Amino acid sequence: MSRAALILLSIGTALFVGLLAWQGFGSVVSTLLAAGWGLALVAAFHVVPLALDAGAIPVLLPRRRRDDGAPHPHHHPLPLRDALFARWVGESVNSLLPAGQIGGPVVMVRQLSQRGMRDAAAAITVSTTAQALAQIIFALFGLLMFGAYAAHGVLHDLQTATLIATAALGGMIVGFYYAQRRGLFGRLLGVLSKVFGKRDWSGLMTRAEAVDAAVQAMYRERGRVAASFALSLAGWIVGTVEVWLALRFLGHPVDWVDALLLESLGQAIRGAAFMIPGSLGVQEGGYLLLAPLAGLPPDAAALALSLAKRARNPVPGLLVLHFSERSWQRRRALGRVPAVDY
Repeated sequence: MSRAALILLSIGTALFVGLLAWQGFGSVVSTLLAAGWGLALVAAFHVVPLALDAGAIPVLLPRRRRDDGAPHPHHHPLPLRDALFARWVGESVNSLLPAGQIGGPVVMVRQLSQRGMRDAAAAITVSTTAQALAQIIFALFGLLMFGAYAAHGVLHDLQTATLIATAALGGMIVGFYYAQRRGLFGRLLGVLSKVFGKRDWSGLMTRAEAVDAAVQAMYRERGRVAASFALSLAGWIVGTVEVWLALRFLGHPVDWVDALLLESLGQAIRGAAFMIPGSLGVQEGGYLLLAPLAGLPPDAAALALSLAKRARNPVPGLLVLHFSERSWQRRRALGRVPAVDY
C-alpha cells in the first residue's frame, strides 16, 4: 500500500468516525436496528443494478457469425454470469481496498481474461468509460431537480459544490476518453519504458498497442457503445430503489423523486472522492448535507441510510476473489489453463 493511499484511507476513516461520533453512535445503531431484516432485502436488491452494469460489458463484443453471415445463435463471447462475477469482485475491490477506482477495473480484466475472454482490457476500458459518463448524466438529473429547490434559496451553496464536483468528474472522463483515442496504453508504456529502462519492452509494447487498437475498434461500433451506456445509465437509475427501500425500512419513507435526488447527487459526491477507498466518510457527509432536500432530519437517519447502502458487505466478494485466484494459479501450475491474454 502506498503512502498516499494510507493517508487517504486515514482521512476517510477519521471523517467517517467523526461523523458517527457527532451524530451519536447509539442513535445511528438504533435507527439501523429498527430496519431489521429489511436491510438484507436492500442488499439483495443490489443484484439488479449490478446485473445491468454487468450486461454493459458483453454488448460491446460481437458474436461469432455463421457461414451465411448471421450471428451464431449459441455463441456468446462473454456469458453474463462471468460478467456479473467480474463486476461483483471489481466493485468489492473499489469499495474496500485503497486503490482508488483503478483496482476494480484491473481485477475485472484479469478475471475475464482468466475465463478466456479476448480483448478484456479493451472491453473493460470502454465499458468503464461509458459507466462513468452515465454517472455524470445521472448526476445532472439530480442537479436539474436540485435547481427547483435552489431557485428558492435553499442550499444554493450545496448546488454549486455539487455542480463543481460533477464538472470535475466530467472533465476527467473527457480527458480519459481522448487519451484512449490517442493510444492510452501504448503511451503509458512508452513513459514507463523511459523511466524504468534496462529491459526489453518490445513484447509489452506490442500487447499495449493491440489493446489500443481493440479499444478504438470498439468505439467505432457506436451502436454497441450506446447500448453499453444505456445499460449503465439504467443501472444508476434502478439503484435509486435501494435508497427508496432503505429509507422505508428505516422509518423515513420518501417518494421516488426525493430518492432519485438523494441517489444522483450522492453518487456525484461519491464519484468526486474516487481516490478515497469506498468514499469512506465522504458518502456519509454527502447524505448529511442532502438530507434536508428530501425532508429527512440531517442526523442519524442520513448516516443510517449511508450505512444501509454499505450493508452489501464487500468482504464476501474479496474472499471469493481470493479463492478464485488461488484456484486459477493452481490450475495454471498444473498446465490446465492457457496463459492469460489481456
